Amino acid sequence: MLRTTCNNKGFTMVEVLIAMFIVSVGIIALMSMQPLSWQTAEKSDLLGRAAGMLEQELEATELIIMNPNNVIPAGGTKTVYASGMGALQQTGDVAYTVQTNIVNAGSSWTVTVKVTWSGNNRGISESLIVSRQESFRM
Repeated sequence: MLRTTCNNKGFTMVEVLIAMFIVSVGIIALMSMQPLSWQTAEKSDLLGRAAGMLEQELEATELIIMNPNNVIPAGGTKTVYASGMGALQQTGDVAYTVQTNIVNAGSSWTVTVKVTWSGNNRGISESLIVSRQESFRM
């Protein structure tokens, strides 16, 4: 029986170069997607904050209208900052415009709230129909 001494352990230089090429192509593909993921994260953050402000404004207006002892506000526009403070705090702080419109429809009121921010003039909006609970009048 003829035995040849052959060292089959390890990798050849060609296999190493092919593996390095495949890994580098994968890393470059992932790096090219990084800016898009940052933009998507920013849009998601802005939209999430706007949704929170919209819901808060709807709930506050609903509570005011439901109480028969309160005078119904006329609605209006106000600026709310992402930091939650009354004025611009830092460079990354975003100003949101919250527009509230209240329409009397007899025994109920339609409350429409629209939240916009810089770079997105369409914003998001939601409507709610509110009625008073007159039987609880004091």
